[in-house]
Amino acid sequence: MPAPKQPDPLLGGRQRKKVPYEFVLDALAELSPWTRPMFGCTAVYIDDKIVLVLREKPGPSPDNGVWLATTIEHHESLRREFPNMRSIEVLGKKVTGWQVLPADASDFEEAAMHACELVLARDPRIGKVPKSRKTPSLKPGKETKRRSS
Repeated sequence: MPAPKQPDPLLGGRQRKKVPYEFVLDALAELSPWTRPMFGCTAVYIDDKIVLVLREKPGPSPDNGVWLATTIEHHESLRREFPNMRSIEVLGKKVTGWQVLPADASDFEEAAMHACELVLARDPRIGKVPKSRKTPSLKPGKETKRRSS
């Protein structure tokens, strides 16, 4: 009988959540994509740009699928290529920069692969450099208040 599998010391004993729609990462492999957990989903980055989010939450959800990081000015041209694409509902806005290729659409895998082709071609309509999380610098003339010890 084989010995029980030991937890990976680099993961601190925690199991990593399975990446949904892994075929997307396989399709982007030549660009060395990297991922980061984001709101219970998997964000996909190429260099410093977030390009996609992979979302597969349990139960029926209209926002499960591949999210495209884009901007409103690109929606019309992208919709010609992705007829089932729409704004993310979970964000609570009627129209958002983020668009979803819904997992329950009949053309989901084909659409997701086409999105990967656009990312591979470095199509400027897909991908955003996230805003920095750094504390904003102070405007000239502003001072910080310091506590005296």
